Amino acid sequence: MLEPIEYEVAGQVFSGIVATPATRPRGGILVLHGGSGLGEHERERVRVLAALGYAALAPDLFGEIFTERSRAMAVIGELVTRPAAIRARAGAAWRRLREVPGVDATRTAAIGHCFGGFAALELARSGVDVRAVISFHGGLTTSAPAVANEVRARVLVCTGADDPFCPREQRAAFEDEMTAAGVDWQLHAYAGARHGFSVPGIDPEKHPGCAYHELADRRSWHAMLAMFDEVLPAYELKAG
Repeated sequence: MLEPIEYEVAGQVFSGIVATPATRPRGGILVLHGGSGLGEHERERVRVLAALGYAALAPDLFGEIFTERSRAMAVIGELVTRPAAIRARAGAAWRRLREVPGVDATRTAAIGHCFGGFAALELARSGVDVRAVISFHGGLTTSAPAVANEVRARVLVCTGADDPFCPREQRAAFEDEMTAAGVDWQLHAYAGARHGFSVPGIDPEKHPGCAYHELADRRSWHAMLAMFDEVLPAYELKAG
């Protein structure tokens, strides 16, 4: 069951949704949305994660509902050039996640798709105490690169080898950035996959350069779960 939540950034109230499992959560997962805003894709991911035993929170990072694509692109374009702003919003949502009943504040992770993948990486670069960050076909460049020894999260990037918005040069620069900062990082590039490969039903005609790729979607999801098993292991049952 999805429940509404709110969080505040610089006096502005943002909304979101949260789902929790029936038992003690293995951890809290922040689910960051793509360029279309908080929608059914994020709701589905939140539900699935809760069914797997995690508390999952999907925040709205925009603070408004777009009625025109031009407005959406303008907002996204501004946020991409202002890492402090997106870090503040993602950070506030992460702190709200840690307040969800049953969540151990020391056992959190963040995932994101498209714009959300970019936002998740900016959250990691901000140095918050999140155990892992996973980006699905998100942008890798930033105007405020990671600082050495300040990134606490383990980082997993899942990208399409044929993503026109994330060419090989961008991937190489990201690898160099993470290595220089001393980050525990992984980058998986999936053959034949384009931008948006994890979003079923994405329309390549409306979104040039994008296409759903079932195999890359499944492989990246399993890579994410493997990361969770590593950093958010199941609690041991104590006898008696």
